[in-house]
Amino acid sequence: MKLLYGVAVLALASSALARTNEMNFTEKAVEFVVDKLDVTTVPSTIRPKHEKAKKTFSDYGYATRQLDEKEAIIEPTPNGPQINIRVLQRETKGIYVCVAGTQKNTNKERIQRVLFLKLRNSNGLLKSRESFKEFSSCPVIGGSDNDSAASSY
Repeated sequence: MKLLYGVAVLALASSALARTNEMNFTEKAVEFVVDKLDVTTVPSTIRPKHEKAKKTFSDYGYATRQLDEKEAIIEPTPNGPQINIRVLQRETKGIYVCVAGTQKNTNKERIQRVLFLKLRNSNGLLKSRESFKEFSSCPVIGGSDNDSAASSY
């Protein structure tokens, strides 16, 4: 009987965690993405230069300048290019976002990509990969063909 009770408690706890995770995805998706995105998986032309033990925007010193239901504007605290993140589509498997910024070179060319974000576990970070799914509100702009070598989860 105790074993059955233990199994029931574990099943309820895991479903409660799943519901909490789903709530974050649907209610405050942009805020969830800004807080939980593993920046090291964003294409190299947009993300900050990799530094050891830094994974999120807050770790790199980025601050959210504007946050609404579907879009966030994130800038580094000292001075530098901003990154725009816009939620395109939410699904049970993950979330599609449009990430735009300026390319890290001398001409500051604008770059924009559609990323698919996936959460591996409830305590982890969102991992991104470039999506081949196209959205009319987020056409691919700038960059080179080898930008997508940045991430795969």
